[in-house]
Amino acid sequence: MTSPIVILKNQHMKCKAFTNSAKKSIIGVSKSKVVKLAFLVMLMAAAGSMSASAQVTVYVHERPMWHPVARPAAPSPRHVWIDEEWEARNGAYVAVGGHWAEPPHPGWVWIPGHWVHERRGEWWKAGHWARR
Repeated sequence: MTSPIVILKNQHMKCKAFTNSAKKSIIGVSKSKVVKLAFLVMLMAAAGSMSASAQVTVYVHERPMWHPVARPAAPSPRHVWIDEEWEARNGAYVAVGGHWAEPPHPGWVWIPGHWVHERRGEWWKAGHWARR
């Protein structure tokens, strides 16, 4: 027969062992949740950047008339003039006025939009920023 002191000591060891395994499982669960959350955030960021670069293509048989826009003075020497662009709205192109804009990063340049001719008609390839 074991003495009461030994039983208490063994029960204490069992509790300590249980506590350590519980801590490990709690830490393991929280790490996996953090990894899952980080993955979800990266996935959402990637999906957001893909949807931001989506292009709507509207084919036209005749290009819309170009309406020149008066160019005001530049707000600063860093600003670049972005000429009037075309935007697809409700199956037709609408002129969007020109404006001044700062490049998103130093050394980037504005590539103007242009019409692309295909067998089905023409469509507007929008202007964009690019590295020099």
